[in-house]
Amino acid sequence: VPMAAQTALLALRDDGGLENGQRVLVNGASGGVGTFAVQLARAFGGKVTGVCSPANLDLVRSLGAEEVVDYTKEDVLGLGRRFDLVVDIAGSHPGRAYRRLIRPKGRHVQVGGRGSRWLQPMGRMFGTMAAAPFLPHQVAITNGPWKETRRNLITLGGLIDAGELRPVIDRAYMFGEIPAAVRYQEEGHARGKVVVTVAES
Repeated sequence: VPMAAQTALLALRDDGGLENGQRVLVNGASGGVGTFAVQLARAFGGKVTGVCSPANLDLVRSLGAEEVVDYTKEDVLGLGRRFDLVVDIAGSHPGRAYRRLIRPKGRHVQVGGRGSRWLQPMGRMFGTMAAAPFLPHQVAITNGPWKETRRNLITLGGLIDAGELRPVIDRAYMFGEIPAAVRYQEEGHARGKVVVTVAES
């Protein structure tokens, strides 16, 4: 919650300026940040479309997405409709490519994602920001360090207590299994988060 949920919160509320009734696209909806982003967008009154693999369609739908898109069958860039906010966690397309999906006064928020061999996600983030002055919509990068962390965690805690937000745990590993946990996480297909614990799960 302190890392992934807070990242999603800032992407939607602060950088995305999400308002009640707006249409939101979450690309990478089944991962650690994505599962929180779908739930938070729904809690804030957004109409959510989630993009994920076929194995995770039901999961993303259960988290509150009104529509789910299987990226193996449909290119998100060809959906033929526009959104007020696109939150790109997967980093599967260059930032400028999203211009056809975003309304003129809408926003595109980049959260991590795949990058170049040497720069990792930073390469894609730099590319997104370089293109920003030439795009008709607003562009932001959600990244740390964060301000007002205490206030953010109080907000998230309230949503958890109210039953509107829950962590999605894919697998739990014992402390001695950290190498296996890291290998699984690096495959990039975890549903929600991978947990390392010192107690039997």
